[in-house]
Amino acid sequence: MDLGISDELLGTFAPIVVYWIYSGIYVVLGMFSENYRLHSKQDEDEKNLVSKFAVVKGVLLQQVVQAVVATLLFMVTGNDSQDTNQNASLFVSGRQFITGMLVMDTWQYFMHRYMHHNKFLYKHIHSRHHRLIVPYSFGAMYNHPVEGLLLDTIGGALSFLISGMSPRASIFFFSFATVKTVDDHCGLWLPGNLFHIFFNNNSAYHDIHHQLYGNKYNYSQPFFVMWDRILGTYMPYTLEKNAGGGFETRPCTDQKDD
Repeated sequence: MDLGISDELLGTFAPIVVYWIYSGIYVVLGMFSENYRLHSKQDEDEKNLVSKFAVVKGVLLQQVVQAVVATLLFMVTGNDSQDTNQNASLFVSGRQFITGMLVMDTWQYFMHRYMHHNKFLYKHIHSRHHRLIVPYSFGAMYNHPVEGLLLDTIGGALSFLISGMSPRASIFFFSFATVKTVDDHCGLWLPGNLFHIFFNNNSAYHDIHHQLYGNKYNYSQPFFVMWDRILGTYMPYTLEKNAGGGFETRPCTDQKDD
């Protein structure tokens, strides 16, 4: 049944809806999953340097910018590739998906790393995201608006353009990327989580980066860890059970890449 909703409209707003639904699921799970937390609920409430209300406002602002850029991008590209790519084969779609993942990972790694090494950018831009010392699901996209534009929105646009995916394919790609980003920040280590099985870049890996000792490591996001390994910023970790419940990620500093 045709609901009259264009692929471009879905490609713009589906990832936003997915973000709040998926992060909301983790909020509920976190209430009943103290034994699977990477940090206690008390730490989440007391150690973070920004209120959850401010986080929600910041994420909504970024999503407004994201929606505007997506709308403009679809207008500019128009029907250039839609007719030929809309019914692409499974192989072509898979190739576009993987290409998009690699482009996004590459852009975000180098931009993310530069924002840590440039003192001005870190102090005035990227440090806002690191106010979340204890990450949680709906804080995944809490950034300075400039960072949100440079890191996430432009990175997504490049993934779309370079991969050659259609607006219809972008619905699934950006929804998947959104789910993966939320999962990486969820602060939980749940049994059977497929992202933990298939990706080394996961909630524990990114948790190391949010801690003081891992601030200069584990920049890769949101899919693979290849750039960290290639460029010596990969910090392995161990996941240990806490006596009082939950887990703790500990860096293996003697094994980190130099």
